[in-house]
Amino acid sequence: MLKSMTGFGHGEAYVQGRKFVIELKAVNHRYLDIVVRLPRMLNFLEDRVRKQIQSAIARGRVDIFFAMEQLAEKNAAVKVDKALGASYHKAIKELQTDLQLTGQINVIDIAQFPDVLVLQEIEEDVESWWPVVQQALTEALDSLRQMREAEGRQLEQDIACRINKISSIKNEIKEIAPQVVEDYRLRLSRQLSDWLGDNIPDPVRVAGEIALFADRSNITEEIVRLESHLKQVDACLAGNEPVGRKLDFIVQEMNREINTVASKANNVEISKLVVDVKSELEKVREQIQNVE
Repeated sequence: MLKSMTGFGHGEAYVQGRKFVIELKAVNHRYLDIVVRLPRMLNFLEDRVRKQIQSAIARGRVDIFFAMEQLAEKNAAVKVDKALGASYHKAIKELQTDLQLTGQINVIDIAQFPDVLVLQEIEEDVESWWPVVQQALTEALDSLRQMREAEGRQLEQDIACRINKISSIKNEIKEIAPQVVEDYRLRLSRQLSDWLGDNIPDPVRVAGEIALFADRSNITEEIVRLESHLKQVDACLAGNEPVGRKLDFIVQEMNREINTVASKANNVEISKLVVDVKSELEKVREQIQNVE
């Protein structure tokens, strides 16, 4: 079963008053290219995220978007720097004495000075978040896989239809091929008769010329290789492994064989059929660019 390289996946999970959301966007690429965007505090998870993506996807560019939302109140504590507060108090008292000022110094005044009271978030065990992040990533990969498989089925149907059409055209070429030499023999005999009248040259020489033409125009090997390539495409479509690059290579080989057929056959009907084959091959090649 073919898989498309394009698709979108979404997954989310919750832990310790936080919501983790992962979105995957996959597009065509010659190789596997993974772009991870994580919050700074979760950068340590990047290698694990990459490995999980690599285990599920063989080819394509995959962008991972990660969002973390705080649902509950943050755990925080207020830290008091008593020594700093005492220093402020001492400095104010000295200033008050030197300037002969009156007034009361209270705790609120001291607490308002910088760094006397510091809000400190309680450190959390971020390592414990990985199973939940992995759960969201697995969910996103599953939804991405479903979309890629659905599009892959459409690609497979279209490619299979075009391969069947190419096979039918190939059979037509195969039927016409034996007539090419006979047509050449008749055409050569007619031309010789028009040019020389009754003075027909050595029949052995004419037969040799026909045999030479037959050898040059023989497309049996190209047809056999084309049939082999068609079977390889069928095998790729029936398998479950990523075959995009392999299919691309096979189509290139098929195109090379059909070009050779066109150059060797020297027949108008075959030339027309070759154009039809090349047209279908180009459409197959375009579809294969989307296959994993």
